[in-house]
Amino acid sequence: MKRWQTENTALRCLAAAAFAISLVVGWAHELRAESGTPAVGTLSPAALKRLGDTIRNEITTGKIPGGILLIQQHGKPVHFECFGVRDPDTGLPMTPDTIFQIYSMSKAVTSVAAMMLVDEGKLALDDSVSKYIHSFAEAKVGVDISDEAGKYPLKLEPLKRPITIRDLLRHTSGITYGFFGETQVQKLYANPLLYAGDFDNADFADRIAVLPLADQPATRWNYSHSTDVLGRVVEVASGQTLYQFEKQRLFDPLGMSDTMYYVADKAKWPLIARGFPVDRSRVAGIKDPTLPRRWESGGAGLVSTTGDYARFLQMLLNGGELDGKRYLKRETVAQMTSDQIGPETGIIHDPFYFPGPTSGFGLGFAVRTSPPPNTNWPLGEYRWDGAGGSFYFVDPVDDMLGVFMVMSPTQGGRIQLNLKSMIYEAMGRGLRKD
Repeated sequence: MKRWQTENTALRCLAAAAFAISLVVGWAHELRAESGTPAVGTLSPAALKRLGDTIRNEITTGKIPGGILLIQQHGKPVHFECFGVRDPDTGLPMTPDTIFQIYSMSKAVTSVAAMMLVDEGKLALDDSVSKYIHSFAEAKVGVDISDEAGKYPLKLEPLKRPITIRDLLRHTSGITYGFFGETQVQKLYANPLLYAGDFDNADFADRIAVLPLADQPATRWNYSHSTDVLGRVVEVASGQTLYQFEKQRLFDPLGMSDTMYYVADKAKWPLIARGFPVDRSRVAGIKDPTLPRRWESGGAGLVSTTGDYARFLQMLLNGGELDGKRYLKRETVAQMTSDQIGPETGIIHDPFYFPGPTSGFGLGFAVRTSPPPNTNWPLGEYRWDGAGGSFYFVDPVDDMLGVFMVMSPTQGGRIQLNLKSMIYEAMGRGLRKD
């Protein structure tokens, strides 16, 4: 791909960032004016400095090229900092308007879009998926009865009950991914032909529908293409493409002007965050973010900025409302961010249960159900992350949200828990002293 390294392009890029940077300077001035001895539930300035030093050390030691950290409390930024460069090839600095591939952080957006339609009565959580995507009427479960040599093929069994919209939202559909696990079904999902050609959401949903399910619906949490299928359901129920619906109902009203499925404006290409060469492998089927594609992956396809995504999260933290406009009912947000796969449901956890032992899963989010050992982390905190290393969390107890944007698939997961722990330590929610 051509690198946009001309002097004029760099100057335009830096000029475009100037206004956003001035906003950050204003935030910093406001924070300094309000600084002092931190009260209970506020963030320690000294601890925040250590947090920044940790990220800078990741850069100076060559682990990541750069990143952006935003911590927002009571609707205002309490810490916003850009680190390093957004592109190690050009050396352009990380700036607030940097555009990131957010991969699975797309799932929250698609889940909200679906729940907006539920609020309007155009979808119901217990509707069968086949009501909207007819090819799922013939779905089967694959039962692996092969020996170690793979002598026997999969046995296909009928569904005991249909896959529902609720199953798609909470990853209990039986659909899976092909990038983890070694079962025969997961190997089928890893077939590159699944992503062949220039397909759209309807085509992709039909391709998923003919693959066997890994489990009967509502029996196991299994991370999956469920949210991609949900994106197609949104299209059918709304009569629009997924992007058209999200742009009209979420992105434009929220002011998320740089959130989209690919960056069509060439003038913005220099703003795209790039990883080191080792980090430039792509999530299956997700091409370079400058290349047009018909597939709008509701599970992993969006690009966004820190500011755009924070607007989306603040709306959720406010109970579905921002700047006087309501997007979701308050009770809908509460339902989405409460555990939907608790012991009472009988749903078991897959061996690759990414939410972890102290969390359940709601309708689109991991949800904290118990504090990690030796901490007093708040219950009800909800979150997710993306394959590029970026992550977010929303903490209703402390009226706080956090976003860390980075393009470093090989390192992001490693540093995520450390940064999250340091943020809560800055609030006095770290290791217990008793």
